[in-house]
Amino acid sequence: MGGLQPWHWVIVIAVFVLLFGAKKLPDAARSLGKSMRIFKSEIKEMQSDSSASSADSTPPAKPIASERVEAPAPEQSPDRHTA
Repeated sequence: MGGLQPWHWVIVIAVFVLLFGAKKLPDAARSLGKSMRIFKSEIKEMQSDSSASSADSTPPAKPIASERVEAPAPEQSPDRHTA
């Protein structure tokens, strides 16, 4: 009782053909398909943008001790004296 049976679908299709005409239905279906493709591509783009922005918000990784480059200490020459 909950689902549409085949004869229900026949009635629905007949109503659509009577309302829109046989010539306009293929164009309407084509337009609906294009709209759905655009909608899906926009959803995927939004998801990739949000995942990229969440990856950018993570703090940078700290280098391993062996990768650290220590700045050399400034050398003082013996001929310079500060007064």
